Amino acid sequence: MEPIGLQVIGTGQLITRAFGDALAAVGGSLPEWLVLVSIKGQRHGMLPDLGEAVGVENPTLTHQLDRMEVNGEVRRTQVSQTKVHRIELTDEGDTLFNRFLKAVVAFDRRLRGGLTDEEVAALSALLDRLRLNVSDATTTTHRGGHAAHDKG
Repeated sequence: MEPIGLQVIGTGQLITRAFGDALAAVGGSLPEWLVLVSIKGQRHGMLPDLGEAVGVENPTLTHQLDRMEVNGEVRRTQVSQTKVHRIELTDEGDTLFNRFLKAVVAFDRRLRGGLTDEEVAALSALLDRLRLNVSDATTTTHRGGHAAHDKG
């Protein structure tokens, strides 16, 4: 039997590629979607917070934001007398977000195909448990302990 970790990794990679393809079909990319959804949700309006939310280093994020600013999709404004910038969506960015959102909703519908609400809830709970298991192992290892490792 294949280790569960490898099954999750393989499935995750397949889903990530398919999701990227769905966004590419409407002119987008996963990093661009993550930036848009983070800004739209008002969760991460500052560059360092946004970089952490999107999972990229600031230079990579800055490059993405430069491109989006040139395209008129985001606006950066300096916060008071600091070097920190607040990032906001423009009307064009809002339009882009809504176009991508349609593709995201359609992809989610496709991904849930044939699954009941109960199965989706069970899957969500199982994935939460896997994240917790990995988080516990990482925390134990970082505290100087030795996390138990299995085949996957």
